[in-house]
Amino acid sequence: MATLFSTVGHGGASGYLAILSLSSFGTMESIWLKQHVWSLNLIVAGLAFIQFKRNGHFNSELALPFVIFSIPMAIIGGYVSLDGEIYDILLIIFLILAAWRILSIKRIEVGDVNIPSLKVSGPVGGIIGFVSGIIGVGGGIFLTPILLLNSWATPKTAAAAASIFIWITSLSALSGSIISGQVVLEPEKIIMFASVVIMGGYIGSRFGAGNAHEIYIRRSLVGVLIIAASKRIASLIF
Repeated sequence: MATLFSTVGHGGASGYLAILSLSSFGTMESIWLKQHVWSLNLIVAGLAFIQFKRNGHFNSELALPFVIFSIPMAIIGGYVSLDGEIYDILLIIFLILAAWRILSIKRIEVGDVNIPSLKVSGPVGGIIGFVSGIIGVGGGIFLTPILLLNSWATPKTAAAAASIFIWITSLSALSGSIISGQVVLEPEKIIMFASVVIMGGYIGSRFGAGNAHEIYIRRSLVGVLIIAASKRIASLIF
């Protein structure tokens, strides 16, 4: 999962949530899921940013306004604690929306892209940061489609912007969650998960920053997200 997501600059939070939802960890409280997913995001998104920046795809003028405005809102979102049923409903909506967004992205030509003004990128970054803090993701799954659908970036520039956005948002949301007094991180679990995602994140981001064909990756991710959403729906009904 880390390999797949990192090819497009993502940390993989939505994928980790999907996998955890399908495993025995799916019974854990929302705060546990969010804190561990954010921790993995920091690892994979960090690796992705290094690779995409090293290959010359990072545009600070594009990325920084989204990042800066997301920080306080992600902290606030991470501070919010939801009961299990509300979290499940939001997660279901998120998983389905993410799947639809991934399918809706069409390849755009490397040509005229228009970087949005601060009055546009600021609010967008803030909203994504807040929602990401509540749901437990880094926000790349929202930011990347927005950048591409509005022709604000090329695919690889969007990936570079998403990777740093995800890293900062995940750190901010995790900080907000910890500030709220809800520290449920299990170091041994982080080490176990990290041992897997580090290699995947390195391979995926290296490939993505070079020559990656995104259509097959998107289809695979959509399948995982839909399956996870279906499992959550079933758990609410039965």
